[in-house]
Amino acid sequence: MAEAFAQNEGLRVGLFGIGLDTYWPQFAGLEDRLKGYLEKVAGKLRRPGVEVVSLGLIDSPEKAAVAGHRFRQADVDLIFLYVTTYALSATVLPVVRRAKVPVIVLNLSPGAAIDYAWFNALGDRTKMTGEWLAYCQACSVPEIANVFRRAGISFHQITGMLDDDRQAWDEISDWIDAARVAYVMEHNRLGVMGHYYGGMLDIYSDLTQQCAGFGGHVEIVEVDELAALRREVTSAQARDRVAQFRDTFDVQADCPPAELDRAARTSVALDRLVDVHRLGSMAYYYMGVGTPENEDAISSIILGNSLLTARGVPLAGEMEIKNAQAMKILDTFGVGGSFTEYYAMDFAADVVLMGHDGPGHLAIAEGKTKVRPLGVYHGKVGRGLSVEMSVKRGPITVLAVVQGGDRKLKLLVAEGECVPGPVLEIGNTNSRYRFPIGARAYVNEWSRHGPAHHCAVGLGHVAAKIEKLGSLLDMEVARVC
Repeated sequence: MAEAFAQNEGLRVGLFGIGLDTYWPQFAGLEDRLKGYLEKVAGKLRRPGVEVVSLGLIDSPEKAAVAGHRFRQADVDLIFLYVTTYALSATVLPVVRRAKVPVIVLNLSPGAAIDYAWFNALGDRTKMTGEWLAYCQACSVPEIANVFRRAGISFHQITGMLDDDRQAWDEISDWIDAARVAYVMEHNRLGVMGHYYGGMLDIYSDLTQQCAGFGGHVEIVEVDELAALRREVTSAQARDRVAQFRDTFDVQADCPPAELDRAARTSVALDRLVDVHRLGSMAYYYMGVGTPENEDAISSIILGNSLLTARGVPLAGEMEIKNAQAMKILDTFGVGGSFTEYYAMDFAADVVLMGHDGPGHLAIAEGKTKVRPLGVYHGKVGRGLSVEMSVKRGPITVLAVVQGGDRKLKLLVAEGECVPGPVLEIGNTNSRYRFPIGARAYVNEWSRHGPAHHCAVGLGHVAAKIEKLGSLLDMEVARVC
């Protein structure tokens, strides 16, 4: 079962066009013309990692019934319905009702407008009607919407042009990106290692609820296993990992060689743990009091965690499972996903300082991430090496997975900007963020939704994509700004 779970084949996007078979003998060339439009859509949907399952032009209720079965057999994750001309809603409902996946209605005209002078000069009303029908995409969209509403089928619409319409095609790409993230979350293996940080009531999570909301599998991992794997690390492996640290990080001169060796051994063991359990993300925390090997492993884990996070396997400390999910979402969107919380308010500059101790997402750092020795981890057992970084300047998105009092999950998102200025050089990640509604309003509005005190930050503005992800997951999305 675990092996089958790991061998997912990638996102499958369904596509079909609709027309009306009555038209074909009446208007010469119309069917082939519309099939050409559909093939153009299929070509634009294709991209690496996405298989397009196109069923062609569905023009009768009988074909619609067959198409519904074929989409279900193909196990498509999302369907694009291209309205090529007027078509009966009876050619649509059987397809999507049987397939039971989200559907995006494409109302895409072949051009910005009909050439009215040329059209009206044709002189043959049959030819004129056929030409009009080639531009008649919008005609049946209300009919389809009516039937979907009455059938309780969730749908989304994109209206625009087949060519030279960046707005429409950017939105289509956003839906594909969101579907890809939903697919990755559906197949992700989330490791949970250790126990909660005692007393942080906001971070306690319902694992069943996480699986129900996002899919995926939760693998419970033992800290003892990490310690055992660490014992197997050779001196050569440790030296190679220290060399990787020096190449990847800006290792400060006051970092003791013994601490670099300790962190290297844990990093190698951690990679092995992730490989053994095929993890795509992990949440962890452990005290290790009274068990020196466990404490040694956990207190030297930060550099290894940072390397894994940068490789697309985000690790969230303090057993913040919800934030491991948020980090994975942002990372799958390709924008990072670094563990963070609120550090301080800077009212003079109207910014919020945000960061966290522990791992940082190296791929979104401004410059090379520093490694500094800490004599004490604040609020945690042990001492060792930590990372100090700031997020790249420019647009950012903050995301949290929120568990509400109604026991439902929702996504909380805000867009802002990472701005230059002084930060706290304490061996942690730390950045300055400005939000369009101002620092005061932002913190108030964000907290009003009842998130945990942790969140994830990524580069760029991707709130619109996250809203689409929420639609695909049937999960509420609250946007602060």
